[in-house]
Amino acid sequence: MKFFDEARIEIVAGDGGNGAATFRREKYMPRGGPSGGDGGRGGSVHAVADRNLNTLIDYRYTRLFRAERGENGGSRDCYGKGGADIVLRFPVGTLISDADSGEALADLDEDGKQVLLASGGRGGLGNIHFKSSTNRAPRQHTLGTQGERKHLALELRVLADVGLLGMPNAGKSTFIRAVSAARPKVADYPFTTLAPNLGVVRTAEGRSFVIADIPGLIEGAAEGAGLGHQFLRHLQRTHLLLHLVDLAPFDPEADPVRDARTIVEELKKYDEALYAKPRWLVLNKLDLIDPAERAARVQAFLDAYGPAERHFEISAINREGCEALVFAVQDLLDSERQRFETERAARQAAERERLAALDARRATAEEATLQTIIVDDENFK
Repeated sequence: MKFFDEARIEIVAGDGGNGAATFRREKYMPRGGPSGGDGGRGGSVHAVADRNLNTLIDYRYTRLFRAERGENGGSRDCYGKGGADIVLRFPVGTLISDADSGEALADLDEDGKQVLLASGGRGGLGNIHFKSSTNRAPRQHTLGTQGERKHLALELRVLADVGLLGMPNAGKSTFIRAVSAARPKVADYPFTTLAPNLGVVRTAEGRSFVIADIPGLIEGAAEGAGLGHQFLRHLQRTHLLLHLVDLAPFDPEADPVRDARTIVEELKKYDEALYAKPRWLVLNKLDLIDPAERAARVQAFLDAYGPAERHFEISAINREGCEALVFAVQDLLDSERQRFETERAARQAAERERLAALDARRATAEEATLQTIIVDDENFK
């Protein structure tokens, strides 16, 4: 299946049915009153996150989704039937925004999360609502309102804990094959990766994380050169970036330090928040360097590149150094998850205290009001 992570669609909620203006026409009831029922409401359009989907291919060619219109009201106090809602299923991680205004409408970041995108129109009122002692034969009725119509921009951002950065042929796909069960294409030419690949890295029973590989970046990516800029959005949900650097490029004129700095600059141009994420250097392809020269080559790179938060030395092709890297990543993610759970528990405890204090104030106020009523009643007696 081809991977699509962007799409534009149009949704139209159903119009409400019109109210009816009818009168009872029954035997032995020559002066029957109004009996026009209300129109039914129009169908609404909902979005739901589905973990069984991983691409927006379903919205690549089908662009218009229209909910059912509500039925008109009938005679004999019969109300019109409401239009059926429609539910559009999207991959988890889909961002939905209004294509005209740019307003964000939904972030489907959890499986099963449901959001109302467009409300159906209200049904019109029948003439039974307009009868009174002075208007016994009303002929007024109202029309149903129109359902909402929107043009939506869909953008899929995969949910991954760790993202891989690097120039083409830096060894990102080889690395993800080495540490997970993912099997992306690997070849000795640039841009073998044409779409994001996800892999699950399991370090122990009940301990794992998801890693995302995107096409390699080149100079000018922030301005649209190459392929990687099209998929950088998929790294915006990650907690950690692994910057892979090829220390043994085939091109003798290639400079690993210059290439590494190019990636960092393109990242900063694209998104400051993405640039600010924790980023570790991963020096790859050490198997192509003579063992006696490895330490000197690594140290020369680090001296020229400048300070890095952390760095690791690996050879993805034979998995040398990969185990230490994935365990370090797992420890970082575990500490972040623990911190998040602690903060969430603290927020929940604070909210419970706030609600308890509010209930106590309400009880005090009610008690004071009751005492006032009792005193007033005694004084009245």
